[in-house]
Amino acid sequence: MVVSIRDVAQKAGVSVGTVSNVLNRPETVSSDASERVLKAIEDLGYVRNDAARKLRAGVSTTVGFVVLNGQNPFFNDVVRGAEDEASRHNIAVLYGNTDEDSDRERMYLDLFEEQQVRGVLISPYGDILPRLERLRARGIRAVLVDRFGGNSRFSSVSVDSVAGGRMAVEHLIETGRRRIAFVGGPMDMRQVTDRLAGARVAADNALDPVELEVLATDAMTVEEGVAVGARVLSRPRREWPDAMFAANDLIALGLLQSLILDGRMLVPQEIALIGFDDIAFAAAAAVPITSIRQPSGMIGRTALRVLLEECDDPELIPRQTVFQPELVVRRSTATTRAN
Repeated sequence: MVVSIRDVAQKAGVSVGTVSNVLNRPETVSSDASERVLKAIEDLGYVRNDAARKLRAGVSTTVGFVVLNGQNPFFNDVVRGAEDEASRHNIAVLYGNTDEDSDRERMYLDLFEEQQVRGVLISPYGDILPRLERLRARGIRAVLVDRFGGNSRFSSVSVDSVAGGRMAVEHLIETGRRRIAFVGGPMDMRQVTDRLAGARVAADNALDPVELEVLATDAMTVEEGVAVGARVLSRPRREWPDAMFAANDLIALGLLQSLILDGRMLVPQEIALIGFDDIAFAAAAAVPITSIRQPSGMIGRTALRVLLEECDDPELIPRQTVFQPELVVRRSTATTRAN
């Protein structure tokens, strides 16, 4: 049974107002009454519902965070950054993973709306802006995470994925690779199309001709990377790419697994490999993977800060915070080639 403030008042032989004063303004209550109330609280096991109290006052103590792929350690680091910032403001972060599923995305947004959270951070899967407009009309602010907001009415915190894609392919070209495969998908994810756009810019601007092949995946997972790697190795050797740019590190790890299990030491001797995100597993792989680093913790902290500022001042003009990516070179793109 849930113990109420009325139960405490009855046991202590005081009014509900006196119990409230002990909890909120103890200096206004006599020591005798205060002792009786505190003993009743201890005996009954009363737990104060601060969340409900603040919600009645019009200020929720929670924000929702909807992430694109909970399997990706990158998003775990982003959420951790948001939680670190939230703790400074006595805010709790409620987390939901859509697994790149629009139905699950809608479910979490409906849930957070029902819970009347203070605001929502979201790494969206598809066209989510109309749904966020509805939340705004209900007084719930939203900030896009890991996706550029462009000219929308919503603030965003992201990394320049176009620049990251260009940086990745420029690095492969500098190491002498000319037949490059971009591996990623689905293609209705903005992060994927932006990274592919950057890759195409680098290929088009190369001094020597560069072939850029697109190998689409159904998801951004290790399993999809393994499947693409197997398909590539089933081709005649002369049709292999000499480099692969994976749209995230999970795909890169799957590609690496396929290429290592082949047993012919293909990375980097015949096929260079680069990923995106620079999760911890990239550096710890059997062949350490070159990757495009995103400042994951900073993205989360910044997004939470922007959200709370907009909750406090709804008249703030939406702003787009864009961090620059960083190339982290490891052995998977070494210039050593087979004879």
